[in-house]
Amino acid sequence: QVQIVESGGGLVQAGGSLRLSCDASVISFSLFDMAWYRQAPGKQREWIASITTTGATDYVNSVEGRFTISRNNAESTMYLQMNNLKPEDTAVYYCKPLSRSFVNYWGQGTQVTVSS
Repeated sequence: QVQIVESGGGLVQAGGSLRLSCDASVISFSLFDMAWYRQAPGKQREWIASITTTGATDYVNSVEGRFTISRNNAESTMYLQMNNLKPEDTAVYYCKPLSRSFVNYWGQGTQVTVSS
């Protein structure tokens, strides 16, 4: 079974930073557009950022200007640099390819907790 691994979460104070990593070495990473999602307690999972195979990026309004998505195709890894974190960013963060083949796939995610 495919296992894409998210890491880098933790507990941080408001205003702090974290960098999440997405190890996607189990797939042909460079061929896929990729995305980050998050699910806050009691809320539905939401898309927050995506990056195409050529590096074009897009963000949900609530994180634009604070979060930066990037990828390293040579290392089959995607990143999410999160700055100026807010308590409302508290969630489990997930990554996966933007592909019909992965529509029902979700990894274990990584927990981000932002204290006020």
